[in-house]
Amino acid sequence: MISVYKLKPQFQALLRPLLKQLRNLGITPNTLTISGLILSLAMGAFSLYGDRNLALLFMPFVLLLRMALNALDGMMARIYQMQSKLGAALNELCDILSDIFMFYPLSVLFEVNQEIIFIFIILSLLNEFAGLLGQALNGERRYDGPMGKSDRALVVGLLSMLIYFKIPMFKAFTWIWLTIFTLLIWSTIRRIKNAIPKDHE
Repeated sequence: MISVYKLKPQFQALLRPLLKQLRNLGITPNTLTISGLILSLAMGAFSLYGDRNLALLFMPFVLLLRMALNALDGMMARIYQMQSKLGAALNELCDILSDIFMFYPLSVLFEVNQEIIFIFIILSLLNEFAGLLGQALNGERRYDGPMGKSDRALVVGLLSMLIYFKIPMFKAFTWIWLTIFTLLIWSTIRRIKNAIPKDHE
């Protein structure tokens, strides 16, 4: 299934030089995780109370930086043997909170009904919960796409840029959101199905 998540190995390879520098500075995985949460909170607040055009312009870059921090914390924990239960819990909790902080203001940035963004957030959280079911049921966190965390970041970033450059797509907006919702539901069903051990189906 097509998903940005499949590019994760290449993305991590690009981040390896930065990872070494961060570790030499004494940065820990949990510091990176919390930094991602603070970044998301700041972006969400700026989206609500700052300049709308600047927020639209910044959104793709902040999402990319958040994805980089998210990749770096996991890489650092694995490579430098710094895994911990606290780190795992922080990672999942901060991911969920970051999604809420960054996506809630989209009703203002994209000028759409709050109900649409509410559905988007709920489906996104259910998608992450379905991924965690894999960890609970068979010890393997599920990241099945489409419309996983990386895909959502790409879509929101792309829409932000299209709106910033005033690309006309008002008539297509309803279909864009329906497509996003459908892919999220599909992804969630796939994660649940793949999370269930084969001998328990």
